[in-house]
Parts: sequence; structure tokens; C-alpha cells
Amino acid sequence: MGIVAGTELLSVNGRELADFLDWEFLTADDSLEIEARMPDGEAVIYEVEPEGEPMGLELQPPTVRRCANRCEFCFIEGLPKGLRKNLYVRDDDYRLSFAYGNFATLSNVKERDIERILEYRLSPLYVSVHATPWEARKVLLNNPRVPNIVEQLRRLAEGGIQFHGQMVIVPGLNDGDVLEQSLADLYSFGDACLSVAIVPVGLTQFSHLYTGKSMDEANARALLAVVERWASRARAERGDGWVFASDELYLLANVPLPGAEHYGEFAQIENGVGAVTSLRLRVKQGVGELPRLEGKKIGVVTGVSMAPLMPELLALIERQTGATLEMIVMENSLFGPTTTTAGLLVGADMRKALAGRTDLDLALIPAETINDDGLFLDDERFIALREELPMPVYPSYDFIDVLRLEGGPSRHSTQEAA
Repeated sequence: MGIVAGTELLSVNGRELADFLDWEFLTADDSLEIEARMPDGEAVIYEVEPEGEPMGLELQPPTVRRCANRCEFCFIEGLPKGLRKNLYVRDDDYRLSFAYGNFATLSNVKERDIERILEYRLSPLYVSVHATPWEARKVLLNNPRVPNIVEQLRRLAEGGIQFHGQMVIVPGLNDGDVLEQSLADLYSFGDACLSVAIVPVGLTQFSHLYTGKSMDEANARALLAVVERWASRARAERGDGWVFASDELYLLANVPLPGAEHYGEFAQIENGVGAVTSLRLRVKQGVGELPRLEGKKIGVVTGVSMAPLMPELLALIERQTGATLEMIVMENSLFGPTTTTAGLLVGADMRKALAGRTDLDLALIPAETINDDGLFLDDERFIALREELPMPVYPSYDFIDVLRLEGGPSRHSTQEAA
């Protein structure tokens, strides 16, 4: 229809367009009148009958709503200086919560936003609750103007909106009685509250705002006891566990991780809830697809927290393939020793782990360490890094995704597949 890059879309059927949500929902009608302004300033009205076909337009990304809180445990506040600018953006945007599953505190949500959520039925949302007692939440978010989250969630629930919640636990602030009250409040929402994740506070060596206690084994075990008590009640009354501890909490408590049946549909796997169990499941289900790889030596780079869990999985793969898998455990050089997650390792860690390893036929690194632009968190570019290393390097989510290639990659194969 002659719509070109730079065209400004103004309204659909008389309704003003503010962002991608308006466009997505308002263009769902069968007959559209779209008011637009061309790059040269010409005003145009298009009459369109989509008939279920995609509109074929790519919108400029929206301006992200920034977080007005100043949480001591905020991971962004624990980043070192000198990284790319977009890593320091503290988003707190209910639109991204609906569209991408980002967690939002709802502390910057206005009445018009609530009305919009209800009109467009933006469900489910992902909400950083942290604590339902109002005074405790003000302290946690370091924001005396934060709204009452219980009232906000009640309004949404009454309008048919469901949500997943998370609570980042800071010892001495939102554990104990605050945690009990928070879980009671969230449980009272019934089916509106789909799940709750309990996540231990995570710090880097640069977390300059944090003044609280660190999460130790005793704290982690106490939290797991609370989670299991509430989960047992939920299983009896609701038919599902409802409240789940993150994998990191089990690791800190030195308690074995539950099996796959514990997590149901893995509703909060992106929040580190059941990620390790899901990995184990995928390996066990896929290992039979792997070819024989006798004589190959494969390096597997991982973080400190996965070190105790990895040998079991690598042994399964070795038995099936005949290859030798060497686990290479790396401490995070950017965030420090308190950051043990494999997905937060950086390019410098990969270089240190693999440079000079001419004995390896190939190496697998956590795919989560690389973003859609091919960058590690320290701005190392994966394509450039792999060219420096003496073996083919493949980002992998579960080992199976790379090794099931027929015959497996060889030492002399190209790395274009990565």
C-alpha cells in the first residue's frame, strides 16, 4: 500500500495508537481505517480488510518504562562500569511483562494502565511481588511511594487477569513472618495467582547498595521448608504445587533437586525454577539420538554452581557416544566469585578456558551466555572469539542439540553452523 520505513501510524478506527499493544489489539478487527503520516508529512488514511493475514509492518521498538525503585538487591546495580549502555536499563514495564514474560513490580502503573490491562486482557502478567505487607515492600523496593501491591493485584484479579509472582528473598527483610503473610495473601487470590517463585538474593562483587545479610545454607533450608509446607497445601487443595523454589535455593541448601513431576508445566523455568531438572530430562530423552563419536574429546564449559550436577549428565553422553567429555568449570571473571550461574559467564571466561586447548576436538559453551546479537555480557563477540580458539566452538542448550548432528562436528569442520 505504499507504507514505507519512517511512516508514523496515528490511529486505528479512530483510536489513537500509543505503542505496539494498541497496534496489536486494535488491528484485530475485520475492517480497519488506519490514519498515518508519511515521512514527508503527507497525511494518509488507509482502509484495510486484513482477513486474518499479517499486516506485514515492523514497528519501531517502544521506549521502555524505567524502574523508579532502588532495590538493594537489584542485579543492574551490581553491574561493573564500562559495559554497553542498554545493560544498565532498569526496565519495569507491564507491557514487556505481558509480551515477553519480563517481571515488573507494577510500582509505576497508573489508573489508565490498569484500565488498559483490563481492556486488552493482558494476561498472564509476571509480577515482582517480593512482599505483600506494604511497609515491608516500601523498604525492599526502597521506594516510599510504591503502591499497595495487594490492592493492585485484587483489581486485576477481579477483572479476570492472572499473574505469576516472584519473591526475591533478602534474609531479615522478607523472610519469616513477611514471607508467610505474602504467601497467604497471594494464595487468597486463588486461580488468579498461577504460580509463585521463591528466589534467593543474588549479588555480584559490585553490588554496592546491598547492606543485608547474605543467603547461606541455613537460610536456604529454612526457605525450602516454608516452600514445601505451602506447596503441600496447594497440591492438596489446588492440584498443583503453586509455589516453587528456584534451583539456586536447592543448591545453596545442599538439597537434591526435585524430579520433573514436581514442576508441572515448568511455568517459571526462565526464572531459574526447574531449569536444571529440565536439562536432565532433555538429556535423558535425547541421548539415544546421539551418534558414536569414539576418539573425540569434547570440552564442556560451565559455571561453579553446575559443577556438582554435570558429571551425571556427561557420563550418560559418554556411554552413548564413546567420546570423552571434560568439564571445564570457570569462575566468573566479570561479576566475581559470588556469581556462579553458567549463563552469566563472559567471553573472557571462554577464552581463558579454551585458549591453547589443542587436545580438544570441539567445545560446548552455554548458549545462554550469548544474546541475539552474538555478544557476551562483556561485549566480546562470539564470532570473533571462536576464530581465535583452536577448536570448533558451539553454543549449546543441552549438549544434545549439537552432538546429535550426524557424525558430530569434527576438529577440522567449519564453524558456520554455530
